[in-house]
Amino acid sequence: MQESVFGAVKKGKKLALERHPIAAPEGLKILYTGTRLDQGDLDVWESVLHITRFHEMGQQYRFTAYSMLKVLGKTDTGKNREILHRRLLRLRSGTIEIIQDKFTYVGGLIEEIYKDEKTVEYVVILNKKLRPLFDANRFTQIDLNIRNALSGKPLAQWLHGFYASHAKPYAYSVAKLHELCGSEATRLDNYRQDLRKALNAIIEASRANGQKFSYSIQEDLVHIEKKPSDSQKRHLHYKKIKNSDM
Repeated sequence: MQESVFGAVKKGKKLALERHPIAAPEGLKILYTGTRLDQGDLDVWESVLHITRFHEMGQQYRFTAYSMLKVLGKTDTGKNREILHRRLLRLRSGTIEIIQDKFTYVGGLIEEIYKDEKTVEYVVILNKKLRPLFDANRFTQIDLNIRNALSGKPLAQWLHGFYASHAKPYAYSVAKLHELCGSEATRLDNYRQDLRKALNAIIEASRANGQKFSYSIQEDLVHIEKKPSDSQKRHLHYKKIKNSDM
């Protein structure tokens, strides 16, 4: 089963994965080894990408736990600092294996991380070879008010992030979404119930934040209607012009 690096899994003890297949662009095979990552880990990873987006990957970047928790919309408490630390450790320990043709690359999501006890700052170095797989611009396409409103609902958060990257969402089958999100539901009929609850939660959170989001499921295909971001609107506009010139 191929799925996202960051699955729609609940809180609690995480599985240890070994060379687990990850959904990848055509021509690439991606395997993940390490503790299974969840949506909370994704929040931290995307926040790291966001705050370092104007810096060269491969160079040191410093930040405090306070500044990172502020980006995450979390209060600065001892418990939240401990959770942040654990998530950063998981991101450092996970290993991505990329196979293309006869070449294989193996590396971590974070190249190096340590804490400067004198300045109470984290120092991170991101793996620049993984930049094409994790576009920092994706962070800006996600409405964080909506994502934060979905806190504690991992499948809803995963779906919201997944569709945020689509200017005009394709119709995916229920089975395909189940495969991609890494759901812990073993039966597809149970997943269908979870899927509807998650999509309804996105509708409610989107409406509360003045955003358009709706869905329908026809012949087991999930159809999504949403408001594209400004950059996605430009992409669709240029695509329309290009197609009209052909």
